[in-house]
Amino acid sequence: MKKTKQHTSTKVAIFAGAAALMALTPQTRADSSTDALLNKLEQKGILTVDEAKELKSENATNSVADFNKGFSSKIQMPDWVTSYKLSGDLRGRYDQVDSDLKAFKNSAGATIAENNVRLRYRLRVGLLVNMQDNLQVGFRLGTDDTGKGGDATTGNPLSNNSTFLGNGSKKPIWVDAAYGKWTPINNDTWIIAGIIGKMDQPFQASPMVFDPDFTPEGGALQATYKFDSQNTLALNAGAFVIDQINSRGPYFYGAQAIWNSTWTPHLATSAGIAGYDIANLGNITGFGFGATPYDSNLGNTMVGSAFKYHYNPIVASGSVTYTLDSFPLYAGKFPVKLAGEYMDNPAAPSNNKGYWAGVTLGKSGKRGAWDVSYRYQRLEADAWWDQVVDDDNIATFPTAATTGTAAGGTNVKGHLVKFNYSIYDSLTLSVTCYVNDLVKNTTAFPTAKTGATHFLADLTLKF
Repeated sequence: MKKTKQHTSTKVAIFAGAAALMALTPQTRADSSTDALLNKLEQKGILTVDEAKELKSENATNSVADFNKGFSSKIQMPDWVTSYKLSGDLRGRYDQVDSDLKAFKNSAGATIAENNVRLRYRLRVGLLVNMQDNLQVGFRLGTDDTGKGGDATTGNPLSNNSTFLGNGSKKPIWVDAAYGKWTPINNDTWIIAGIIGKMDQPFQASPMVFDPDFTPEGGALQATYKFDSQNTLALNAGAFVIDQINSRGPYFYGAQAIWNSTWTPHLATSAGIAGYDIANLGNITGFGFGATPYDSNLGNTMVGSAFKYHYNPIVASGSVTYTLDSFPLYAGKFPVKLAGEYMDNPAAPSNNKGYWAGVTLGKSGKRGAWDVSYRYQRLEADAWWDQVVDDDNIATFPTAATTGTAAGGTNVKGHLVKFNYSIYDSLTLSVTCYVNDLVKNTTAFPTAKTGATHFLADLTLKF
């Protein structure tokens, strides 16, 4: 028994070492280093000659993930090892905001007389545990600055960015996700799953609806029905707590249906419809992130500290993807995607619509692959709740004739251009630029400038 345990431990150590070697070493060096490791495993009798030869071939042609999968199958890893999946990312960011007002407030509330430049980082580390009876448990930890106004009990619900400041002071780590998932049905026709906890939002929605870093807390149901090899229907529903005050605490809920079709090897389409609503909206008075709930994003029409209108928008979405067999300066098949989304909030009499339309060329993620995209978006003030939409999509909200606050939210229109290039499978360079303005300047300073440019340069390492 002792010998078996030692042999298993050796396998675990070898697999972990090989995975780390492949993930962290540049490809040209990883190929030779991994081949040397495979030769040693062959000499020790852990791999046969044929298995080592096959893995060397996979190492030369496949991605890190594909190699690790093949390597794991060859050395027969025990179930208790393969049931755990560790993943995450580390991102470094250059973040610059230029406002048309030369004196504006930055995200910390400080007034600055020129562009706001920040160096930032994001670290997220998560563990997914696959259990018996189709159960999963997942959690993820992530960085973020403390709440505005010095609130050290919560982080920004729309960000995992931590800013380089404070003379190297220690930075907090937050619970970014913690959930349980049960998939009682998983066959060739139906996949049905229930999720409870703090999770990535379960709807297939763009940043116009939910910021990509938003992880709501509540419960969700997800189902996929496969009609045939070309058509599937995805169904999503969920309800999430905004704040727990009493039996009338505010929460939001929604439901969504999306039809995905693959018509030919070159042509695919998607069409969806969704509806969202906020219950007990008037009871939102403050939920920890700063002094009020309205200081993360801006835009909604307010009467004092209360919302003037309700928010129960209907959202329609669609996309068409045509894949070319080849394209200059791109290895492999080249997708061209046209997509858009339209939102209407019937609870508000005006300024209640939002839409975006754009195109994406290529797809990053594999070594040497890239994509470039353009999008125009217009999100009116009362189309949706401003506290959950993209906080990078900013404009300048005037607070005086010559000063204002640069913030994301609603009542913002403008352009987005983005470029991604994958240096390796696990390392991607991204450049993003928003050029925006307010849809309407309804402040007491109608002649104040309201434009803003937000430039981001990211280097992201995934594992």
